[in-house]
Amino acid sequence: MYYSETKVIMGGLAHVPILIFIANFVKGKFESIAAKLIEVKEEDPKVKVVKVEKEELKA
Repeated sequence: MYYSETKVIMGGLAHVPILIFIANFVKGKFESIAAKLIEVKEEDPKVKVVKVEKEELKA
């Protein structure tokens, strides 16, 4: 049985709200997971810089 072009378009348009609902549901799940994650703060390493003279390197 063949479907008219109008029925095919109407069927496609009827599924658009369902696809939008699924996309928003998945987006909401990822946002809730991201809210639970702990943000790691980047800190500068605590390194003591020692100045060495060129003459000391040759020895």
